[in-house]
Amino acid sequence: MIAVAMLALVLAGGLSVGLALVFVVVMIGSWLLETTKWQLPERYGLAIVLLSIPLFYLDWHYQKGAGEPTERLGVTALAHLIVFLSAVKLLQVKKDRDWVFLYLISFFEVLLAAGLSFSPVFLGTLTLYLLCGLSAVTSFEIQKARRALVPTETRLLVPPDSRVFKKSGQRSWRSTEAARLPVVAVALLILIFVLALPLFLIAPRSGAAALTRSGGTLQNFVGFSENVTLGQIGILKQNDDVVMRVRVEDAQPQREMRWRGVALDEFTGLGWRKSPQARQLDVITEKAGFFKVDTTEALHRLTTQTFFLEPLESPILFAAPRVVAVQGDLPWVRVDEEGSIQSRRHDFERLMYKALSDTTEPRMDQLRNDLRPLSLPYYRYLQLPERLDPRIGPLATTIILHANASNRYDAAKAIESYLQREYGYSLDMKASGPDPVADFLFNVKAGHCEYFASAMVMLLRTHGIASRLVNGFTSGEYNDAAGAYTVRQFNAHSWVEVYFPETRAWVTFDPTPPIGRTEPVHTGFAAQLQKYGEALELLWFQYVVGYDKQEQRSLATSLHNRVFDYGRMASNVLNILSQYMTRNVLAVAAGVTAFALTLLLILFGKQIWRWTRTRLDQTTADGRASSNVQFYERLTSLMEQRGVSRDKHLTPLEFADTLRSNEVMVITRAYNRVRFGGQKLSTTERKEVERALVTLEGLSTDYAE
Repeated sequence: MIAVAMLALVLAGGLSVGLALVFVVVMIGSWLLETTKWQLPERYGLAIVLLSIPLFYLDWHYQKGAGEPTERLGVTALAHLIVFLSAVKLLQVKKDRDWVFLYLISFFEVLLAAGLSFSPVFLGTLTLYLLCGLSAVTSFEIQKARRALVPTETRLLVPPDSRVFKKSGQRSWRSTEAARLPVVAVALLILIFVLALPLFLIAPRSGAAALTRSGGTLQNFVGFSENVTLGQIGILKQNDDVVMRVRVEDAQPQREMRWRGVALDEFTGLGWRKSPQARQLDVITEKAGFFKVDTTEALHRLTTQTFFLEPLESPILFAAPRVVAVQGDLPWVRVDEEGSIQSRRHDFERLMYKALSDTTEPRMDQLRNDLRPLSLPYYRYLQLPERLDPRIGPLATTIILHANASNRYDAAKAIESYLQREYGYSLDMKASGPDPVADFLFNVKAGHCEYFASAMVMLLRTHGIASRLVNGFTSGEYNDAAGAYTVRQFNAHSWVEVYFPETRAWVTFDPTPPIGRTEPVHTGFAAQLQKYGEALELLWFQYVVGYDKQEQRSLATSLHNRVFDYGRMASNVLNILSQYMTRNVLAVAAGVTAFALTLLLILFGKQIWRWTRTRLDQTTADGRASSNVQFYERLTSLMEQRGVSRDKHLTPLEFADTLRSNEVMVITRAYNRVRFGGQKLSTTERKEVERALVTLEGLSTDYAE
């Protein structure tokens, strides 16, 4: 129990591995020294603890001066104190109260580990701790109760020196308890879980559904602010840390999923930023944790996504394009003019929320027939930097004319295809200089998604096509064990949105070659373990850490829908059976009768067979026992001839003890082995019994004379 509590503290990061190994050595030493003269006296143990308290005060000040994070201030010093107290208590002479003290210390270690880490690893150590704790406390109470018993002696039917007693006593009471104790502990643990689960599911929740992440904020998380330098997404793509996990609950659309972050409308030549118009934020009104952002023409077009967002240095909420609503335990939600969703910062907290998005786009023929001119507010999506390379405009003209494009959609598709086909993908930032986009287009001709997207926007704007750059993430790697996408930093991506005024729709275009959007494929045993580990972590976070009122409502709705589906299925089955019974009354009656008879035969036939077999076995056993113990009947007859009969309250062995006869004791012990032990007498034993009977019969004759 103490060892598992220490393991939980180590895995939670509250104790170093070196100190844990030292503590393991202390535990082994205390095990070997238990009940020996080398244990510390209780007074010495108390003195050592009192004298060492100032050292841990200095340890706390050292941790404070070493720049320990505020949320972990003093935790390390407290863990050191707990370990030291446990070590001293283990090495000293222990009474019952000392063991109770050790149990309480171990429980406090688990509580401390719970405050440091809420990962599925903690769930495993907590389960193991409960199992060991139940076993330890149960055995502790057994030992206390055993010490309170007064030993008594009882005469047995089977003598202690017989082979029957030795056979039945091969497993002592200690080994039996040792075998049963883990089973009892597991049963109690399951019972606790069964009783606690309904309370956990229905208990009210308060506060945000966020929790501190042991690793802290993701470092160098760039590319999702109001000012983005060209190349920042490329830096982000060189890291494989998990950013979020996304579960898509509805039928997935046919088009590729993307998690939209920020949209930027103004290009400086070296980077992107939001214009003053784009920075205007609209505060969305909340209704029971539901924030309505936009509208949709049909509810069936909505795609529901559940996001489990890691701590980020950004207030951005990610979602599939065109968010209609956001649901979650959030203090507020704001939307800028580019459709980007923001909420509170969560630098040290995980965040869970749902997003409902209308991912449908207008039909291709509608987009091709869109010839309506732009209205004045959308002219800012035609902005060009002051020093734009003069070769960009003619390049766009060449591409469009070569593709015979006569509308916005065909022109955008032509430029998209040209960039995908003629340029290479690379994470190396080769394009540089005062105009990196021109260097990418005319010199380097290779780069990552930011260069492709920026180049496409510039090419489109030179021809009066309103467009903007979007930074977000590709769908990520789908984990079938968790039913969710795992999105990492290297899934960061930039793409283009083009505006079509006729339908007032922003349509996604992605000029990056497919190789820049391909997800890495992980195979092998390690990948499978990682997949199931991520699935367990996601379930742990959703239904334990982040389980709030929204999740309660979702779970209740899911259960209600499932019960309704099962009820409807049962109703359909009953209707079919009813129609069949109406048409085939005789056949149904015969089938029901045959089923009832078969059921009765199975139930009562089994009982009759058991009763018959029991009676046969009993008769056979009684007959066998009667035939095997006729020598004892001869003994009782001889005793009755002497006028001595066995009282009903006396066992055969007690009756023999009252007679004070070695021959009677020999016969009675043989009788016990045969009658109650199920053994057969050997030839030597039968001869010994016969000699004893002959001796007693001779004595009976002398007594009669």
